[in-house]
Amino acid sequence: MDLLLKSVFQALGKSRAANRLAKKYGLRFGAARFVAGETIQQSIEAVRKLNADGRMATLDHLGEFVFNEEEAEQAADMCILTLEAIAEAGVTSNLSLKMTSLGLDIDRALCVDNMKRILNRARALGNFVRIDMEDYAHCQLSLDVYRELRREYDNVGIVIQAYLFRTEQDVKDLNKWKANLRLVKGAYKESASVAFPEKKDVDDNLKRIIRLHLANGNYTAIASHDEAIIDYTKLLVRELNIDRGAFEFQMLYGICEELQQRLVQEGYRVRIYVPYGIDWFGYFMRRLAERPANVWFVLKNLRRP
Repeated sequence: MDLLLKSVFQALGKSRAANRLAKKYGLRFGAARFVAGETIQQSIEAVRKLNADGRMATLDHLGEFVFNEEEAEQAADMCILTLEAIAEAGVTSNLSLKMTSLGLDIDRALCVDNMKRILNRARALGNFVRIDMEDYAHCQLSLDVYRELRREYDNVGIVIQAYLFRTEQDVKDLNKWKANLRLVKGAYKESASVAFPEKKDVDDNLKRIIRLHLANGNYTAIASHDEAIIDYTKLLVRELNIDRGAFEFQMLYGICEELQQRLVQEGYRVRIYVPYGIDWFGYFMRRLAERPANVWFVLKNLRRP
């Protein structure tokens, strides 16, 4: 049943019609648990609350369906506005983004130009930008753009997904750039020809790349709610004598709050991925696909008046 639900939610997340319907009805049916709001102001307030108890953040203005150059440039403008809002509010937050929202599927040069506009503003404001990895079809192109940007910018990082067969080699290759990586299991549905189908294999690969990247002396963001992965990292950094300033744990807004707070109390750096915006539907569907038990939370919200 879980596999069926996962497939349904992943398909819905890619549906433009479902996304349009979600925009019409706004953040309801439980989505507000995972999305900080539809406006910059709402997201900044969410970050302020996280900062108050020791958690850092990374803000992401959600957007996945971009059909022309104008929309891509508008998405880039929103990223810049988000960076400026972070600076004005004085909160501790980076910026995360998806390059498809900046025109990656329309024209690579357009996307690169938009990325440079964002990175220039981030550099002027002393901030950092994380490129989210998307599905396998965008993996190589995303890494190629990242390498191009790294020739000019040191305030940009990228996400690497442990469920792909290619990932360990990608991490080795990125060592040349001393890449700041967010290491995740992966949330997209991929073919067994390119991705590990079994959870144990994904977990084992995530552990391998965490060790590899930390041992190479590169800043590492371990993005997982899996306590086995978190405990493995704690043991590993003691074994390798890694300073706590050289890595951080990352989690999603609205998930595992108690674990987040416990890690802060133990003295670890913790950063929360905080999405906001009107294009929240695809993100929400991926959260349900990752953990179909979240559906019961949604159903409880549906019963509320």
